[in-house]
Amino acid sequence: MKLEDYLSRINFHGETSLSSETLHSLQGMHLRTVPFENLDISLGRKIQLDLNSLWDKIIVKRRGGFCYELNGLFAWLLKEIGFDVTYLNARDYHEENDTFGIDFDHLTLLVKTPNETTRWLVDVGWGDTFTQPLDIDTPNWQDQGMRAYRLEPFRNGYQLWQRGNDGKTDRQYYFELTPHNFPLEYEAACVYHQTSPNSIFTKNRIISRATEDGRVSLDNDELIITRYGQKTRTPIHEEERPALLKAYFDVIL
Repeated sequence: MKLEDYLSRINFHGETSLSSETLHSLQGMHLRTVPFENLDISLGRKIQLDLNSLWDKIIVKRRGGFCYELNGLFAWLLKEIGFDVTYLNARDYHEENDTFGIDFDHLTLLVKTPNETTRWLVDVGWGDTFTQPLDIDTPNWQDQGMRAYRLEPFRNGYQLWQRGNDGKTDRQYYFELTPHNFPLEYEAACVYHQTSPNSIFTKNRIISRATEDGRVSLDNDELIITRYGQKTRTPIHEEERPALLKAYFDVIL
């Protein structure tokens, strides 16, 4: 890995010390510069999870990706710096029928620093969720701007809850702490999400990234800009999409 190329891609110019402060800064910068997106799926392009393919797409071509791609490559960066990284099996919560998704539905990360005892949940591949690592071992709500997050012991792991500024709580996903092998154990689920008519990624086109005051997204045929908790939705035409991708995400397909 050319560490300086990755850090330049996410506009990170600080010291890469092995500390929780560095970890927090890396996650925040990653979320603001590398978008969550599934555009290759809608274009019929197969997603490859080997590190060389991820590097070429995200660093060289300055694209984004979904969880396996973004967290897969971010884990490589963290390990290169010297963090202890564990790949976790997470499953999205489906509110409509009160179920969780398939095994390896989502890749998330457990990260530790060499001289600290805190276990951090780290995720740059979910989309609209926590922007700073979460302390896995605290039972309290962890405030992040206009939202708060809580990790509740559940089954053999934890479930992630989000609370908005309106007080409403939403369950996001469940994860176990068993270490797994990436990309081998995640490849089948990655193929499922690229091909199954039941996958949210074959039903929708999405590209989204965090901003200093909220989020910007192209969600199917809408441009959604969120500032300080307030959303503005603007319908778009297909011919506008390339210019919007470039303007808001620096993406050229």
